[in-house]
Amino acid sequence: MRVLIAEDHALLRDGLIRLLEAHDFEVVEAVDNGPRLVPALVEHRPDVAVVDVRLPPTFTDEGLKAAIEARSQVPGLPILVLSQYVEQLYARELLTGGGGGVGYLLKDRVSNVAEFLDAVRRVAAGGTAMDPDVIGQLLARNTRDEPIGRLTPRESEVLGLMAEGRSNAAIASALFVTEKAVSKHTNNIFAKLDLPPSEDDNRRVIAVLTYLSSR
Repeated sequence: MRVLIAEDHALLRDGLIRLLEAHDFEVVEAVDNGPRLVPALVEHRPDVAVVDVRLPPTFTDEGLKAAIEARSQVPGLPILVLSQYVEQLYARELLTGGGGGVGYLLKDRVSNVAEFLDAVRRVAAGGTAMDPDVIGQLLARNTRDEPIGRLTPRESEVLGLMAEGRSNAAIASALFVTEKAVSKHTNNIFAKLDLPPSEDDNRRVIAVLTYLSSR
């Protein structure tokens, strides 16, 4: 699997390269600034790009802007964004930036090697990998007067797991319930959020997260 890395901190960049290559990923290029990122992504068209939100020269949203620009030139380009903090605006921009695999992880998650590698593979396969802390903040933004407030505590729990990119089977396993029960909760969630149901795990996650991040 071909990976492109965008990270300005030399130690973390080198660590990501070593980690990925040790698990049979091919790092096609590792850039350390925003201006180089777009041409590198368009040139290599990697299976997935691991991108820091804040890159030189502005250290604001340079990495995200470059990733979104690259996705406009290479539709569906899988992007896994890494950030030091939960930045809700960045999460919203990522989710509304088009099709293809997307992910948003806090950098602390990289220390959990299995979790990080699973996220990289999931995004490369066209899936979604959202950090639980990001999901929590997106959910917390909504008030009782909004549709999200209609959800029961169990439905909110299912929604959080769904937004992380988990399938019904995985959610059922995590909550120790049947898949039938999860399916019922999922249908209720879509109905209460006025979203059309979908059997495609990635599409349903994108739909829900786009809804939540736009409130």
